[in-house]
Amino acid sequence: MSNPRDRNFRKRVDDAVRNLPPEKPKGRRPRRPPMRVFTTTLWEYPSQHYDSQQTGPMQGDKNYTGATPSWVIWQLLQRYTRPNDVVLDPMCGSGTTLDVCRDLGRKGVGFDLVPFRDDIQPADARELPLDDEAADFTFVDPPYSTHIDYSDDKRCIGKLDASAVNNEGVSEYFIAMEEVISEIHRVLKPRRYMGLYVSDSYRKTKKGGLFMPIGFELFAILRDYFEPVDIISVVRHNTKLARGNWHKSAEEGNFFLRGFNYLFICRKP
Repeated sequence: MSNPRDRNFRKRVDDAVRNLPPEKPKGRRPRRPPMRVFTTTLWEYPSQHYDSQQTGPMQGDKNYTGATPSWVIWQLLQRYTRPNDVVLDPMCGSGTTLDVCRDLGRKGVGFDLVPFRDDIQPADARELPLDDEAADFTFVDPPYSTHIDYSDDKRCIGKLDASAVNNEGVSEYFIAMEEVISEIHRVLKPRRYMGLYVSDSYRKTKKGGLFMPIGFELFAILRDYFEPVDIISVVRHNTKLARGNWHKSAEEGNFFLRGFNYLFICRKP
């Protein structure tokens, strides 16, 4: 005769097994939530990219260091552009803006000092080969000082230290960025919009650390050329932020990790 306790034990085991969550299919990525227009000034999406019928699960290239989250560009184009509008990205990187334009039926035009792919044209963002008032919208994600080595091109703005000043006490980085902003103003149509995506910078030094408020400095320059529309705080999902040793260093060194990017939205008068 079997022991009733054994039967009860087996029943509990069987019930527990039946109540286990289903296993995730191996090799299949969970589907991301559908995109919708954000209505607050705090933006966050669970991943770097959105799912698209046109470009698939990724826009741009995952191996490109410093790539813009494609959903940020998607949000801007949904709000500030119409189908067939000309969308300019003067620092096009891996082509994320062009892919989002393709998804939404916009005409993407991309330039870069060192083009990453064939549909990006070679040009310096400070001197674009475009006529005046040729673009309906402009998006730019510039270097945030010297935190990424984008190329060996000596003209790269990413080689300019935002904290360093010349003999006149002015930073060459901000001089270069004002030239970029001026050029964007030239090629953008009146009463149309532009977005600049940027982060502040912090660098450890022998004396402790150096904070560079790049966002505020660039916003001040933008206001000399454009009308401010709004400032968005974009939550960063950098994989480095998940590393415990980074947080330990920030706590012990009494500094902050960059948890968000600015998104400045402006309009040309």
